Amino acid sequence: MDCAVIPLYRHKNYFLVQTVDYFYPLVNDPKVMGKIALANVVSDIYAVGVTTFDKLNMIVSVSTNFTELERDVVLPEIVSGFLESAKEAGCRVHIQSVSYNPWCIIGGIASSLCTESEIIMPSNAKEGDAIILTKPLGTQLATNAYLWMEERNDKYIKLSTHLSDDDIKKTFNNAVKSMTFLNKIAAELMHKYKAHAATDVTGFGLLGHAKNLARFQKERLSFELNKLPIITNVVTISEILGQDRKLKLGKAVETSGGLLICLPACEAKSFCEDFAAMTENKQHAWIIGSVKSTEEEGNAFLVENPEIIEVDQ
Repeated sequence: MDCAVIPLYRHKNYFLVQTVDYFYPLVNDPKVMGKIALANVVSDIYAVGVTTFDKLNMIVSVSTNFTELERDVVLPEIVSGFLESAKEAGCRVHIQSVSYNPWCIIGGIASSLCTESEIIMPSNAKEGDAIILTKPLGTQLATNAYLWMEERNDKYIKLSTHLSDDDIKKTFNNAVKSMTFLNKIAAELMHKYKAHAATDVTGFGLLGHAKNLARFQKERLSFELNKLPIITNVVTISEILGQDRKLKLGKAVETSGGLLICLPACEAKSFCEDFAAMTENKQHAWIIGSVKSTEEEGNAFLVENPEIIEVDQ
């Protein structure tokens, strides 16, 4: 599971839903990094359909390699971005202390006190369900390409034979827009369209998280994935660098990815249309697969030659 769902035995109608998550900077703008970190932390709570928070403790560690000036500039910007997105999510943030570490670390502990009706446990997928993804793939390569461009290194030189700086910037901006976008609307729609299970897509990649979710189901089910929505130009970047196999197998690492949701097939199209409308067509969701029964242990697989959808949003 993405987060802990703990029954409170002294208060039998309530559950504590809680997650801890942190990671390292992947963009050079500290305020943007703070926004990405917040979206990444609360995503685990959104994955079980919970959309309100009672407390959010920020975890932040300043690199011992920073000069005093760097610390005094970077830290307030990280906190500012984190707080800005927390306000959008409706979170009250507590910053108890700032530690020092060889690496800059950003994250948090998100907690919500819930009744059972607020929670969609990630274990009730059904045969025939549609599988929906609410953010495109390719964030890691998109951010790396931008850093390579700034460094003007050998990988950038390879990319520059096929892509302009504007192409790389556009891809990066699309990735940042995706990573900072909260999964809150998707979580709200999970209730409206009777979702059976969900997870968020991050470090294990699309296929890895799909496999984990399939194995967690009460029934023996197989998740068949047939589409890969990928941020514009990322496929080209991966092909130029010879890294396309991992991406096209759904194994590329993601940061602050979308929700992977199993819900009744009859509700899938309406979910996607509603999602686009609620985000004013700035974000989209895609039906990328289906749930099938199996006699074997729950698993997920990507069909041969899946449809690749280039996403420019």
